[in-house]
Amino acid sequence: MILPAGLWLAIFFAVPLITMLSLSLQEGNLIDGFRQTLHWQNYTEGLATYGDKFVRSLWYGLLATGLCIAVAYPVAYWIAFHAGDRKGLYLFLLLVPFFVSFVLRTVSWKFVLADNGIVLGTLKGWGLLPDGFHVLQTWYAVVFGLAYNFLPFMVLPIYVALERVDHRLVEAAQDLYAGRVQAFFRVVLPLSLPGVFAGVIMTFVPISADYVNAAILGGPDNTMIGNVIQTEYFNNSNYPTASALSFTLMAILLVGIFLYARVLGTRDVLEAAGR
Repeated sequence: MILPAGLWLAIFFAVPLITMLSLSLQEGNLIDGFRQTLHWQNYTEGLATYGDKFVRSLWYGLLATGLCIAVAYPVAYWIAFHAGDRKGLYLFLLLVPFFVSFVLRTVSWKFVLADNGIVLGTLKGWGLLPDGFHVLQTWYAVVFGLAYNFLPFMVLPIYVALERVDHRLVEAAQDLYAGRVQAFFRVVLPLSLPGVFAGVIMTFVPISADYVNAAILGGPDNTMIGNVIQTEYFNNSNYPTASALSFTLMAILLVGIFLYARVLGTRDVLEAAGR
């Protein structure tokens, strides 16, 4: 039964990963070819050269993930507890943007946030914003773009966790003289932590590796490591360095996920959900 899935992972995940690992230790160029020399300097030189891009990517990932939590939790809470029979409709509306290409959704924000676009141009015409005010090619444009594109990945796991909360537990807490706020922090929030835990992983990893938002909404000072990898692969044909940077980013994200699980405590999260 697991053979089809195993073959799929082997062909489209394991083999490309091993190939890229081998390529990251090679030397050469596209004209003369690449040869295996176990050139570990690809890793050290890449980290030394683009260390600031790694830090910026992780920082943007943290900011965008935090923004996703701040927006997604109230949305998921309202759908789970107050949407009634229209839960499916609201979830469908939440997923409607996914019917449009990721790139097109990001480009649309570029037109919306343009200096003389429909939003800023109108506000400047009304005198509510100075003429020199701009949003594009700033770090917050990139962060908000990232949060917008990956918001459903945070809403859905939180919603699933909240949907499983037994409403009788909330009623029991209120019967024991707990107010709404206290019942939320004592009952609802602990039971929804597994959803938050899953949502953070599902958003932080792809956000930190993204390059589309930084390329379209950001400027030269907002370059993320994904932009560097994309440039090394497709523009410079420097495959060993690009592969080494990819594996370095992968290692950093894996370490970050393990530390996140360690600090938050996966066992503690599951225990809190089981109380």
